[in-house]
Amino acid sequence: MTTSQRWKNRPEGSNWGDFGPDDQLGRLNLLTPEKVRQGVAEVREGLAFCLSLPLDYPGGNILNPRRHPPALRPTVRNGRPNMNYRLGDDDPDVTDVICDDLVILHTQYSTQWDSLAHVGQLFDADGDGKPEALYYNGFRPDEHVRGPSDPKDAGGANIAEARSTSEAQALGIEKMAETCVQGRGVLIDLHARVGRERVAVGYDLLMSIMEADGVEVESGDMVCLHTGFGQLLLEMGRKPDPVCMTNACAVLNGRDGRLLNWITDSGLAALIADNYAVEAHPAVNHSGCCASLPLHEHCLFKLGIHLGELWLLTPLADWLRSRKRHRFLLTAPPLRLPGAVGSPATPVATV
Repeated sequence: MTTSQRWKNRPEGSNWGDFGPDDQLGRLNLLTPEKVRQGVAEVREGLAFCLSLPLDYPGGNILNPRRHPPALRPTVRNGRPNMNYRLGDDDPDVTDVICDDLVILHTQYSTQWDSLAHVGQLFDADGDGKPEALYYNGFRPDEHVRGPSDPKDAGGANIAEARSTSEAQALGIEKMAETCVQGRGVLIDLHARVGRERVAVGYDLLMSIMEADGVEVESGDMVCLHTGFGQLLLEMGRKPDPVCMTNACAVLNGRDGRLLNWITDSGLAALIADNYAVEAHPAVNHSGCCASLPLHEHCLFKLGIHLGELWLLTPLADWLRSRKRHRFLLTAPPLRLPGAVGSPATPVATV
């Protein structure tokens, strides 16, 4: 499985092959030991912030009709629910009381990471004039990222009959987990400038906010965008208002070419936001045939930049702003779940 087998042409502006012909980490390669040391150097108070929403937020399926809250159920022991199970019922000489459960989990329902297999594109990588479906670094559907064709093998299933029917044999989220995803985080506080107004943030506004707050992003930093959306979800108590959700808080303008160029040139290792998709979804109006999620195309497909979505950043942002800081140690591995294309996360910021 080499570059010559997978692609002859790489997308314009991409880094395919730069980290090796079979690379599956993308810009996480920039999370070097030096970046970890830089993150550790930001720890002064020893305070830690949980950057995850409760994983049953936002509540319902208004944000995405295909994703549902997690469902917890007990396992079965001797034909009975294995919750508050008294082992003495089976053996009078045993005193244990047991709880054991399982979860039916949509991996991208709440606070999450996108793997590099989450979004691909049609692109003519072999030069035959016909675009084919591809993911980062030329990995291919069906060959490297497999899924069923029968809808009966997708969606929810009776847990007793459940079996895996899809697998990212390349670019799965476990590759991300193996790096531990630890280094220096940098927070850009969009909310402090625009509040909860729905604003499509382009290059000019982003640069003005960074300059006003003295924020610098260096190669290998993990950038967190605070919009206040995660905090808004918490305040709604698992009952999100659909009108509010589509009209609240800042989003990046994925159609802004200068913004995309900055993402490339900055060398950031990961891009994270507390909103639904980091970028505006649906995207700003366009003409012609192009990606519906241009920032996802640029980050996941071209550059191998993992995207974090629906994080909880407000408590951290408030603390950092009160102390005129914007850097911290970020530790944010996903689940080491082989073959998954996304994962919940419980990120931790340490200051």
